[in-house]
Amino acid sequence: MQLASRAPGAFRIGRTFVSPGFDLLLIGGGLTYPLALWLVWDVSSAATSIALAIPIVALLVNQAHFAASTVRLYTKPGAFESLPFLSMGLPLVTLVVVTAFVLFAGSWGRHLWALSLTWSPYHYAAQAFGLSSMYCIRSGCPLSSGQRRFLRWACLMPFFKGFLGGTGAGYGLGWIVPAADVVASPGAVLAFEAASRLLDVLIFAMPIALFVHLARRARRARAAGPGAEDGGRSAMPLVSLLVVLSNGMWFVVFDFYNAFVWATVFHGIQYLAIVGIFYVRDRAGTSPRPHGALAQIAVFYAVCVALGYALFQCWPYGYVLAGFGTVESSLMVIAAINIHHFVVDGFIWRIRRDPNYRTVMSTAG
Repeated sequence: MQLASRAPGAFRIGRTFVSPGFDLLLIGGGLTYPLALWLVWDVSSAATSIALAIPIVALLVNQAHFAASTVRLYTKPGAFESLPFLSMGLPLVTLVVVTAFVLFAGSWGRHLWALSLTWSPYHYAAQAFGLSSMYCIRSGCPLSSGQRRFLRWACLMPFFKGFLGGTGAGYGLGWIVPAADVVASPGAVLAFEAASRLLDVLIFAMPIALFVHLARRARRARAAGPGAEDGGRSAMPLVSLLVVLSNGMWFVVFDFYNAFVWATVFHGIQYLAIVGIFYVRDRAGTSPRPHGALAQIAVFYAVCVALGYALFQCWPYGYVLAGFGTVESSLMVIAAINIHHFVVDGFIWRIRRDPNYRTVMSTAG
C-alpha cells in the first residue's frame, strides 16, 4: 500500500493520506452513515446482528484503539527523551490509582467511572477538531484564528450534548447536579430540553456554515485572480466537514448510551487509521530496512490488539484473583485505561513538535 497524497481536484475531497475512499470512509467517518440508517430503519435485525458482533468489535476496534496510543508513545522516535514522565512515570501512577479505586470502589469508584464517561465526548471532539484542521491545512485551506475558534466550538457541540444527555445516568451534568434536582424544577426541565434541541441544530449547522463560508471565500479568491490577497486559498475539503459531522451525528440520532457506544466504535476506527499512517511515516524515517507499509501496519495493529486484550481482559482478572469483585475490577480498569489514553493523546498528538509535521501537513503533491 502506498501512503500517497492526491492533489485536490474539482470536487474538493481534500488532499488525502491514502486514497479518497480510505480517508472519507475510515478517517472521515463515512462508514457511520449506512450503519446509522440501518439502526434507525431496521432496529430489530440491526440489534440482533450487532449483539453478535460487539465482542469482536470491542476487541478489534475499541480495545485495540486504546492500546494504540500506548504503542504509538513507545514507538514514536524520541518519546523517552521528550516525554519521560509520560513514558515511564504515568504507567506506575495509573497502576497505583486503579488499585486504590478497586480497593474503595464502593465509595470512590463511581467518580472515576463518571469522569471517564464525561471526558470521552470531549476527547472525541478534540480529535475531530485536530483532524479537520489538519485536512484543511493539507488541502490549501488555511484557517484564520477566528475560523479555528469557530471550528473548535463546532466540534465541541457533541460534547455539550453528551454532557446534558448523561444527566439521567449520573454522568456529565448529572455527575455535578443530581438528575432529581433538575426534574424537580419545571424551569430547569424546560431549559434542559431547549438547550438539547438547540445543540441538535448547532451540531450540524455550525460546521456546514463554516464549510459554506470557506467555499465562498475560495470562489471570491478564484474570481479575483492569482494576484489577489486570497488568491491561493482553497475551499474547506469535504473530508474536514465529514469528520465533524460524523462525530456529532450519533449524539443527535441516539440516546446517551447508544451515542456513546457508537461514537466510541467509529472514533476507534478513525484513530487506528490515522495512528497507523503516522506509524508508517515514523518507520520511514528511522528504519534502516524499511518494509512495505501494509506489513508495518499489520504488525502495529497486531501489537495493539494483543496489548488491548492484555489490558482489558487480563489486568482486571488479576484483581479478581486477588479477591476483588469482577464488576468493580473491570469498571475501574476500563475507566483508568480511558483516562490514561486521553492524557497520552494530549501529548503525543502535538504534531507541530512532531518530526513528521512538515511531511504530514505539506500541501505539495
